[in-house]
Amino acid sequence: MSKRDATIYKVIFLNQGQVYELYARQIRQSDLWGFLEIEELVFGERTQVVIDPGEERLRSQFEGVQRSFVPLHAIIRIDVVERLGTARISEAKDGGNVMPFPLPPMPDKS
Repeated sequence: MSKRDATIYKVIFLNQGQVYELYARQIRQSDLWGFLEIEELVFGERTQVVIDPGEERLRSQFEGVQRSFVPLHAIIRIDVVERLGTARISEAKDGGNVMPFPLPPMPDKS
């Protein structure tokens, strides 16, 4: 496996008031305007004795997902990392300097 194939990206983004931190082998700008494609999500080994419930929640949430499309305005940060960390979800703190793009209210279904 070449060095380029072994690249792991840490992608941090906002989703419904929560901060997601995921690891993936491929990311790219999507053909869908304004979206980032995240492919080949990487999670820690299940053979560990101690299992992180947050990572298990993410693993089950993204089970069967081949590709995820994240709006560019939700991206907080993307890093190229040397080794795999723990995927997690945390609450977005109010008063921070990263604010989600304001969206118009959803219309009533009636």
